[in-house]
Amino acid sequence: MDHPMTIDELKRTAGRIRCDIIEMICTAGAGHPGGSLSATDIVTALYFRAMRIDPADPQWPDRDRFVLSKGHACPVWYAALAERGYFDKKHLATLRRLGSILQGHPDMHKCPGIDMTVGSLGQGISVGLGMALAGKLRKKDYHVWVVVGDGESQEGSVWEAAMAAPKWKLDNFTVIVDRNHLQNDFCVDDEMPVEPLADKWRAFNWHVETIDGHSMEQVVAALEAARGRKGVPTAIVAETVKGKGVSFMENVADWHGKAPCASEADQALCEIRRCTCEI
Repeated sequence: MDHPMTIDELKRTAGRIRCDIIEMICTAGAGHPGGSLSATDIVTALYFRAMRIDPADPQWPDRDRFVLSKGHACPVWYAALAERGYFDKKHLATLRRLGSILQGHPDMHKCPGIDMTVGSLGQGISVGLGMALAGKLRKKDYHVWVVVGDGESQEGSVWEAAMAAPKWKLDNFTVIVDRNHLQNDFCVDDEMPVEPLADKWRAFNWHVETIDGHSMEQVVAALEAARGRKGVPTAIVAETVKGKGVSFMENVADWHGKAPCASEADQALCEIRRCTCEI
């Protein structure tokens, strides 16, 4: 990238990525729109502002690493990678097809730019921890970023990894919690409460920031501060809306893992584009 994107450029890019998410899931007839849309602003800010990466060299040893621990939300990852130039956008129409590079959960052996195969919830932070520790041991200055779901935070392995990172003072490690308050069928706090979430991370000796995950200004500021922070890992609790940007999907658990039909997709695209045009 010749220059870091401005806030308005990031917002417009997030709009394009949201449109790609809707189109690819509609075409596939399956997928997870709700959690993909809630994480879009975060993933956009990472790939187009915060992360040090080179799409022409996906295996560059000094690149930042990214792990989408809630791997079912991979449409947002695929759309961001395509927008960033890791592969041709024509592949987005092949989501979940047999032989596609874009499987229902990301596969590092199939898709350029995927740093780790993910799918089993609760494992991404442990993987990121290992990457960050390896960076310290090898005296590399790359940063590791992990996005984890709030429903996923019910997994015990999340907290085992959270306990370990401060022990090694992994200031090259940032976890962003996509706190959209919904999981597969229910509200997260009805299924298994996770609050006080920010205080839990503080109790594990992380530096914690709570932000509006749809304020690009707040997202960018939190990510840039995390990169510069020394001596401690950072946890960012991003308050988000499941299905953000599509009126009939917002805060509706049914859209966790359901594809829109053609007419629903048309409505969703109109709403996203109208909002993006106002920027």
